[in-house]
Amino acid sequence: MNLRNVRRIYLDHASATPIHPVAQRTIAQFSARYANPGALHAEAVEAKHALERARERIAAHLGSKAREIIFTSGLTEGNALAIVGAARALERTRRTLQGTHWLTSDIEHSSVLESFAEVERMGGRVTHIPPDKHGRIQPERVASLLSQETVFVSVGWANNELGVVQPLSRIARVLRAYEKKHAAGRPRSAMPRIQLHSDAGQGPIYLSPNVHTLGVDLFSVGSGKLYGPRGVGCLYVGTKATIAPIHFGGGQQRGLRPGTEDPILAAGFMSAFDQIARSRAAESHRAAKLRDELAKQIGVLYPQAVLNGDLQRSLPHMLNVSFPGEQTGEYLALRFDRLGVALSTKSTCREGEAASHVVEALEKAASTTSVKLSVGAPAGAATTASTFRPWRAQNTLRFSLGPTTTAADLKYVVAALQRIIPTVPTPKR
Repeated sequence: MNLRNVRRIYLDHASATPIHPVAQRTIAQFSARYANPGALHAEAVEAKHALERARERIAAHLGSKAREIIFTSGLTEGNALAIVGAARALERTRRTLQGTHWLTSDIEHSSVLESFAEVERMGGRVTHIPPDKHGRIQPERVASLLSQETVFVSVGWANNELGVVQPLSRIARVLRAYEKKHAAGRPRSAMPRIQLHSDAGQGPIYLSPNVHTLGVDLFSVGSGKLYGPRGVGCLYVGTKATIAPIHFGGGQQRGLRPGTEDPILAAGFMSAFDQIARSRAAESHRAAKLRDELAKQIGVLYPQAVLNGDLQRSLPHMLNVSFPGEQTGEYLALRFDRLGVALSTKSTCREGEAASHVVEALEKAASTTSVKLSVGAPAGAATTASTFRPWRAQNTLRFSLGPTTTAADLKYVVAALQRIIPTVPTPKR
């Protein structure tokens, strides 16, 4: 196969998605509605109507009320507003975060982990929940870490490196059961609600994001991950959630997110959400078939490679693999780039770091076992490893497919991979 002079193949949809053509047309149609929606004149009223229409439509996709949707600039701001905003709200009533306990997982996006670092700086005690060897945050483990000081839990819905989908509704039930058990005989004010937050990631592309079914109080969504324009997202703030603003200025959006809203971006976000909802079932089936075939071929060619995560419980477009040997994931990604294939080694926000903190957490959980790379293998199938394998977190590649990805694209990717790694190297010990 000729590997030169070919078109680019984009397999980095987990980092950023192209704007859906329908959303592009919507943005163009709304481009004249540039007025400040907070003003009083006719142009502003028209802009306000466009903004609120977008809010209502996005709320419908999430199964929420329109007033529960706060527009943000994307996932990073949404996560910070949820986590640091909850901390500031508690600070206002308690004057200090001393004596409060916060839970998040070891495998969250950096925007979540850094927000919890800020909570620690404010005086809160933060516990990180380790995943199991498949990348799942088990509700039983969450339950074991709860205390009567616990005020907040954050677990991402679909991990941004692995695609593993977390059992949010079960985690929510654990929190409510704990509250019920320990609330007997105590005034409600003595034990505030344990707020559950989740970073939606790319979950809404392939799964129905109903906030009530998931059981979340706060839910961050980013348009740029969902085939919409970048620079816009939203935070669902449920009626039982309590947060305070982290930015200051005007009183827009219930005073929680001051600043002039952008009706044009909001309309594009709305339109993209409409499109992914319409194609959700068909695209999930199509992507899973392609992804599973790619995993199968890699497993046959590189039997010592390690599949990170669990294909049976992950988003259908993502595949994360570690290749043993001296070649790091960044080196492999650059080689792929020269051959016309765009992909990443981990979260793009973490590029430049030596290893994936997500895959490293899985390797720690695996202890003396590692997941076998085989689509047809049972979830618990494993091969023995004598020691911790640092190469697993250093030599990762994340393949994330999109709606334009074809079987021919993946055939080329496999051929390119064989050119980059012609033989199976011996793992470092």
